[in-house]
Amino acid sequence: MATPSTEPIRILLIDDHVVVRAGLRLIIQSRPDMTIVGEAGNREEAMALAAGASPDIILLDLDLGGDSGVSLITALLAAAPEARVIILTGLRDPEVHREAVMLGAMGIVPKEKAASVLIGAIERVNAGEAWLDPALVAGVLTEVTRGKARKSDRESEKIASLTNREREVISLIGEGIKNKVIAERLFISETTVRHHLTSIFSKLDVADRVELLIYALRHGLAEPPR
Repeated sequence: MATPSTEPIRILLIDDHVVVRAGLRLIIQSRPDMTIVGEAGNREEAMALAAGASPDIILLDLDLGGDSGVSLITALLAAAPEARVIILTGLRDPEVHREAVMLGAMGIVPKEKAASVLIGAIERVNAGEAWLDPALVAGVLTEVTRGKARKSDRESEKIASLTNREREVISLIGEGIKNKVIAERLFISETTVRHHLTSIFSKLDVADRVELLIYALRHGLAEPPR
């Protein structure tokens, strides 16, 4: 769900295929709550627009005509620190997807998905949530969790500081559930869910839901989607 705002979500498109960008433009511009603030087909154009267009969301293709979109993520987020990156890709390489998430991508959407899926991803990520499609990302998360290392004393202390309710919230985050649904499942308010998340982020020293998800999977606090 998009955050309540009178301003449309500002979106920067980065894809080297003109036809793909045209299709995305038609989809996005059909929405009154979204607007295109720039289109780029290569690294140089992308960096210039990220710095000057103040996007909320950056839709980034992983294959920019032989140039890797993954290598752009860090630079894009430095140029547009308020933006959130969604990877729009036809690539099925779990290692590349894992790297994109670790570098800060908040969403991964396969190009073959329906337009409604992309719109949902934009709304969710703009609202501060992650969009990790289970069918695509299950392999990524399996790689992340494979051969979990023995916890250090410090990590054990951090995990031991979690309350039972915070563990329940983490488990539901692992299922990719929104705050509203978490609140309904646990019979608490959305405000209380947000308070729990703030406490969890502080205790585990993670910055956002994506880092929390990866941490939880690494340390057995959540299960990979099936």
